[in-house]
Amino acid sequence: MDVLTLVLFVLGIGLLIVGAEVLVRGASHLAVAFGISPLVVGLTVVSFATSSPELAVSLQSAFSGQADIALGNVIGSNIFNVLIILGLAAIITPLVVSQQLIRLDVPIMIGISFLMLLLGLDGRIGRLDGLLLTVGIITYISFAIWQSRRETAEVQEEYSKQATGRASQRGVAAIIKDIGMIIAGLAFLALGSNWMVDGAVVIARFLGLSELIIGLTIIAVGTSLPEVAASVVAALRGQRDMAVGNAVGSNIFNILAILGITGLVAPNGINVPSAALNFDLPIMIAVAVACLPIFFTNYSVDRWEGVLFVTYYIAYTIFIVLATTQHAALPVFSGVMGMFVLPLTVVTLFVLSVRAFRTKQYAAAPPAEYAQSKD
Repeated sequence: MDVLTLVLFVLGIGLLIVGAEVLVRGASHLAVAFGISPLVVGLTVVSFATSSPELAVSLQSAFSGQADIALGNVIGSNIFNVLIILGLAAIITPLVVSQQLIRLDVPIMIGISFLMLLLGLDGRIGRLDGLLLTVGIITYISFAIWQSRRETAEVQEEYSKQATGRASQRGVAAIIKDIGMIIAGLAFLALGSNWMVDGAVVIARFLGLSELIIGLTIIAVGTSLPEVAASVVAALRGQRDMAVGNAVGSNIFNILAILGITGLVAPNGINVPSAALNFDLPIMIAVAVACLPIFFTNYSVDRWEGVLFVTYYIAYTIFIVLATTQHAALPVFSGVMGMFVLPLTVVTLFVLSVRAFRTKQYAAAPPAEYAQSKD
C-alpha cells in the first residue's frame, strides 16, 4: 500500500465533507426561500443533501464492482446517525422531538429497516428490490410535500412572509449562486467518492478486512461527517427540529434511495453476507426501534440519553474490532453486554415509556376521571 493511496483517501474524505457542506448550504437556502418549515427541511433537503456522500460512495463502489461496500455504508451510517449524531446533539442541548416524527417518520424508519432485512434474506438485493426501494423514496418525498401543504393557515402565512422577505432580499443573483453551490457540491462529491472508495478497497485488502467491515466503519463514519456537522450546528443554533429530522430523514434516505439506486445500477446486485443478516442488520433495526420509546418519553432526547447513545456506539465499534481480530477478550465483552448492559437498558426504556404513557393518559383525562383513577 503506497503513500499516494492514503493521501488520496484522506483527500477524498475532505472533498466529501466540503462538497456536502456546499451542497447543504445551497439546497437549504433555496428550500427556506420557498417557505419550507425547519422540520421538513431537516427531513428532506438537509438529510438528503448530507446523505449525498453515501450515495456518491455507494454508486462509485457499484460501478467499480465493490457493491458490498454500499451495504456496509448504509448499515454503518444508519447506526452512526442515531447513536452518534443524535447523541452528540442531545449532549449539547436536550432535543425536542416533533410529534410528526413519533407518529410518522420514526415508524417509517423502523418499517423500512425491517423491509431491508426481509429483502436481504435471500443473500442479495437485486434490481427488483432496488426498484421497490426507489419507488419508496419517491413516495415518501411526495407524501412529505403533500403533508406540508396541509399545515395550518397561520403556519403557511408565517413561512410565506419569511420566504417573501428572503426572496426580495436575496434576488435572482443569490438564487443563481445557490444553484451554483449545488452543482459545485455535487462535483466535489463525485471526485471525493472516487478517491475514497479506491483508497478504502486498498486499505481493506492490505489489512485483510472484508469490504463489509470497511463500509461499516471507515466509510460509514467518513460519509456521515456532514450529518454530524449539520445536526451539531443546528443544535447549537437552537434548531432542534432540524437536528432530529436530519438524522431520521438521513436513515430513511439511506435505505430507500441509496440502497435502492445502488441495487438498480449494480450489475450483479448487492451481496448480503450472513454476518450482516445475523448481526449488523439486527443492530441497525434495534437502534431504530430504540428511538421510539426514547423519543416518546416527554417528546425529547435528554442529555443522559445522548450519553447512552454515544456509549453504545463505542461498544458497537469495540465489538466489531474484537470480532474482526478474534481477540481473546471478545467472549467476556459479549457476555457483559448481552447479560447485563442490554437487558438493563431495555427494562429502563420500558419503565420510562410506561410512565410517560400513564402521564399522558392522566393529562388527557377529565378532572372527574382523573380523581377516580387516583382513588
